[in-house]
Amino acid sequence: MRPLDGVRILDMTSVLMGPYATSVLSDMGAEVIKVEPVSGDILRHAGASRGGSMGGIFLHSNIGKRSVAIDLKRKAGLQALLRIARTCDVLFYNVRPKAMERLGLGYEDVAAINPGILYVGAFGFGQDGPYADRAAYDDLIQAASGIPMLLAEASGEAPAYVPLNIADRIVGLHAAIAILGGLRHRDRTGQGQRIDVPMFETMASFVLGDHMGGLSFNPPLDRGGYRRLLSRGRRPFSTADGYLCVVIYTNQHWNRFKQIVGHAEALANPNYETFAGRQANVDEVNECLASIFATRTTAEWVQLLEAADIPCTPLNSIVSLMDDVHLKAVGFFKRDQHSVEGEITTMRVPSLWSASQPEHSGPAPILGEDTGQVLREIGYDEAEIAALLEDGVIGLS
Repeated sequence: MRPLDGVRILDMTSVLMGPYATSVLSDMGAEVIKVEPVSGDILRHAGASRGGSMGGIFLHSNIGKRSVAIDLKRKAGLQALLRIARTCDVLFYNVRPKAMERLGLGYEDVAAINPGILYVGAFGFGQDGPYADRAAYDDLIQAASGIPMLLAEASGEAPAYVPLNIADRIVGLHAAIAILGGLRHRDRTGQGQRIDVPMFETMASFVLGDHMGGLSFNPPLDRGGYRRLLSRGRRPFSTADGYLCVVIYTNQHWNRFKQIVGHAEALANPNYETFAGRQANVDEVNECLASIFATRTTAEWVQLLEAADIPCTPLNSIVSLMDDVHLKAVGFFKRDQHSVEGEITTMRVPSLWSASQPEHSGPAPILGEDTGQVLREIGYDEAEIAALLEDGVIGLS
């Protein structure tokens, strides 16, 4: 038994933020019915694909779901979706709320047929502000929340985006948490509700949690920004033959490191003896450390630092990460067979549970793979399904 067995989610999201959130819930046991347009989620076509039905990002963020292909702009398609919604615990969407209302799928429309449903939206901006109608993508939300400017300050180079869909994934996790909290509330009270998870506000809180700093006080004590994170020397250190990541954080770390390197003049500065002093002089400290780490090989440093219990790790690439000895030892990667994509590598759920271990429900679905079966489950007969297919209202694999 998994923790969300018996929960049914109508997933009307596309691309990454919403699908990532529901993939987490699917692993916990929720039945996730992914609604796609008849042409399919655009993310199916991002990246390499052996069979042409899905790239890697789609494969990993939609694993274990059921795909139902419906044209929601057609009346018959909308009626089918509402009939599915009547059987669900959660309806989750990631378009602007006004678009849902234009489709006839606003909260009041859905709650009228299923009062206990959680109606959850993850979209760009809160609906009571001037940005309410703006479109939102990961790059735009990174920019709006200040991440490229932080990278510019830390690097001394032009502003840049984090090379991850970091806003999509962080907000997706917040949405998954909101759904879990909403389900808990409904279990205790029987009440459904509308939950909005705006990307901008979520990422603003994420960024400012680290960087509001002195701006938290009135009047401000400084211009914000956590200096340790913004130091231009906060990067993997070059060694004699590669790179090494080291965090000399506590006073104990610092004192043990000084013992390793001997009486290096660069470390003798009394301003470096305390945590506060090292934070206040973080650029100079990092410069000193960089000159020291360049004197030995990565392997030599790892041996010395690990013996002194100072946190360190060699620098991985994506390729070497997939060959990491620890990930192999814990069985992180699995080989599976996909009906269209052939042999694929998947990742197990990273958390370990003693009683109700989450796990993947199956491979990512082919477009429309489950349309017929889901419609049968809500009462459509074969003639009705055939008529919808002939009219182009639904798609079947």
